Amino acid sequence: MTDASQPVPEGVTPDPDPVASMLDVLALNDSEARTTEDIFTGVSHRMPLGRVYGGQVLAQAIVAAARTVPTDRIAHSMHGYFLRPGDASQGITFAVDRIHDGRSFSTRRTQAFQEGLPIFSMIASFEIETPGLEHQAPMPTGIPTPEELPDFEDHLTGLHPMSKRFFMDRPADLRHVPSPVYLAVEGERVPRQAVWMKIRRPIPDDPTIHRAALAYLSDLTIQESVLRAHGLAWATPGLKVASLDHGMWWHRDGRVDEWMLYVQESPSARGGRGLSTGRIYTRDGRLLASVAQEIMIRVPMEGGSPA
Repeated sequence: MTDASQPVPEGVTPDPDPVASMLDVLALNDSEARTTEDIFTGVSHRMPLGRVYGGQVLAQAIVAAARTVPTDRIAHSMHGYFLRPGDASQGITFAVDRIHDGRSFSTRRTQAFQEGLPIFSMIASFEIETPGLEHQAPMPTGIPTPEELPDFEDHLTGLHPMSKRFFMDRPADLRHVPSPVYLAVEGERVPRQAVWMKIRRPIPDDPTIHRAALAYLSDLTIQESVLRAHGLAWATPGLKVASLDHGMWWHRDGRVDEWMLYVQESPSARGGRGLSTGRIYTRDGRLLASVAQEIMIRVPMEGGSPA
């Protein structure tokens, strides 16, 4: 669970190269311990609040599973559950079960552990891509280009310096449409938004790394369509948001170090939970992936009712 309103602790040094750090956490190590599972170990980003970033674990779980499938098969879908908060100061162990290998598809289950307890559980499917029927939902029109939008750092004026560092120590460049919800929600309170995003500099060509990095990016802003609908900024005192689960379907190959448009919408929020869905497009309109996530959201109370 993340309390988005809490200031980032003092004394946390900036990351000089967030992109290199992301690639480091995706470079899992094979463990010498072998049982009936394939075991891998990984490290976490240094996080100002000490909690592992969920998108990081998503991406690492995909990499771990991909290490156990034939090289001609690529991830096309996953569904994972966040079970416990992770400690960013500790390593993570990933155990992969080889559930099924067919002629075209392979299915894997990945569990992420810290101190012997599961923090994340995922099942993913990999496929040999073959020709077939093809269509896609079109990319929305009338959205400003990323060059027409301010860098998101421009929206952080007045934020506590260490809290500002929390947003800046990311490997991604983000441009919100209509604007970010870091400090305030501007404009209409509607359950939708769009975000241009990309990794800040070129990364290796490996398709598995690009698909894992897309999973990494998919968790950064997907919660915000719920927040925007209710006029809640991340800086709202006492606001608590935690990802419960995450589903993702990769439709086409694409590069995460080039601009992509992440179109997001929340169809429902109720009972302290909110659902968000998203579609990720290349700049020229190819649909790369679809995403769905449910979050737990706790809103500050005023006089016994939600503020």
